[in-house]
Amino acid sequence: MNKRKTYTKEFKLDAINLVLEQGYTIADAARQLEIPAPMLSRWINESKQRGEQAFVGSGRIASDQEEIKILKAQVQQLKIERDTFKNATVLLAKET
Repeated sequence: MNKRKTYTKEFKLDAINLVLEQGYTIADAARQLEIPAPMLSRWINESKQRGEQAFVGSGRIASDQEEIKILKAQVQQLKIERDTFKNATVLLAKET
């Protein structure tokens, strides 16, 4: 059983660069890099849609999953701030 081939973010960006900036056709660039043309086309579309967020991690993170991750971090920060203000209020109340 063949293991699925993976490509680095740098490889994908270089492949996209061949098409978008160096004027290669998708078919020519894919042939030169020995990858399927539909895969290169998908990478180009993802890059255009997601910009800097394209090709993060070991797989593609859905935009709503990324938003959930950001919101969880914000909630955690707000809990820390809330607890800090509660403790400060208790200390100020004791002093007066």
